[in-house]
Amino acid sequence: MANRVELIFDFVSPNAYLIWWPLRELVKRTGAELDVTPVFLGGMHKLTGNAPPMIRNKDVKGKVEYDMLEFQRFIAKHQLNNFKMHPQFPFNSITLQRMLYAADQDGRGVQFAEGLLPAIWEKGIDVLNPEAIGAAVQAAGFDAKDLFERNQTQEVKDGLVANTSQAVDRGAFGIPTMFVGPKGGETQMFFGKERLSQIEEELTKG
Repeated sequence: MANRVELIFDFVSPNAYLIWWPLRELVKRTGAELDVTPVFLGGMHKLTGNAPPMIRNKDVKGKVEYDMLEFQRFIAKHQLNNFKMHPQFPFNSITLQRMLYAADQDGRGVQFAEGLLPAIWEKGIDVLNPEAIGAAVQAAGFDAKDLFERNQTQEVKDGLVANTSQAVDRGAFGIPTMFVGPKGGETQMFFGKERLSQIEEELTKG
């Protein structure tokens, strides 16, 4: 039986915030576990030829408007009323992603993501200001000085690049991508926040 959801994750994606909370409820309800794999979405787009939906669909009449309608429907359905589009979106997430990678190396990736998501997508902190990031990291229960230092190490930089390349090699092309299955075993890939019911079916089938 599938017992794990691996979330390919970058803080820059509003969909990473939107899927986080219902996905957390889903894995709790099904007795599964959640892991995050930090990647750099900009690098993923470059490797796959993908682009953000507002750019990719801008010349398709009605598509961007419909995407926004579904966006709002998802927010309403899951009562994600604290969500606010970040004033700096789309921002450069490389520092945040490297810090997440370092935290994940310590076995605390899920906690780091959950601690920073509200700061970014509810409070709208200045994600280009190291002091603002540091304060949010400390408030989430992490050592900001340690993570800032590790963010600059070649090991962490190379690790995030490798994560991104490996995710693309496995079929990922955007956020949120989820791989569902036993750790170390065969997994099924799901893309998009609208796949929650399919993920639950995968987790609960015999």
